[in-house]
Amino acid sequence: MQDDLTQQLAFLTEIDALKSVVRQSLIADRSRRENSAEHSWHLAMFALILAPDDLDKSKIIAMLLIHDIVEIDVGDAPIHGGHDKAALELAEAAAARRLFGLLPEGQAIHLLGLWQEFEAAATPEAKFAKSLDRLQPLMLNTLTGGGTWTESNVSEQQVYERYGPAIEGGSPSLWARARDMVRQHFARSSA
Repeated sequence: MQDDLTQQLAFLTEIDALKSVVRQSLIADRSRRENSAEHSWHLAMFALILAPDDLDKSKIIAMLLIHDIVEIDVGDAPIHGGHDKAALELAEAAAARRLFGLLPEGQAIHLLGLWQEFEAAATPEAKFAKSLDRLQPLMLNTLTGGGTWTESNVSEQQVYERYGPAIEGGSPSLWARARDMVRQHFARSSA
């Protein structure tokens, strides 16, 4: 049987692979696409800066740091891509069990529970975390001249439908600002 430290280091080594999962979003300077590890770090910073005081900020940050670890096994599933949602959920759950299962039992249970809470988006912290997971790529798309929206021929209405419910569900004030960013972007791109 492995000791805790050996298991923890094995997990930390395994999750280094998240740096190799390339996402669709361009980084703000448009020089390249971001990877999932960068996305998770950026979201954790969003939470550190934007989370309201009445929420458990450390829990939100933890959720955001682990939410995409499953992409090591299943890859990134872009919001604008066509994929089988049920099959993806099953694959991600299996990946979560495998990856968090590398840890000592107590940590594995804790992180798997956080990941499941994020996925369910039922608690105020998970709803806020989900809102940031939609806000960050929305912001990057507005900063990069449309980014994935242009590549995937996404309309303004589709942006509202795909991003709006999650952002507004976690933070109506962030959705109000994001909606303005979207309007401004599409007004510029149609001019």
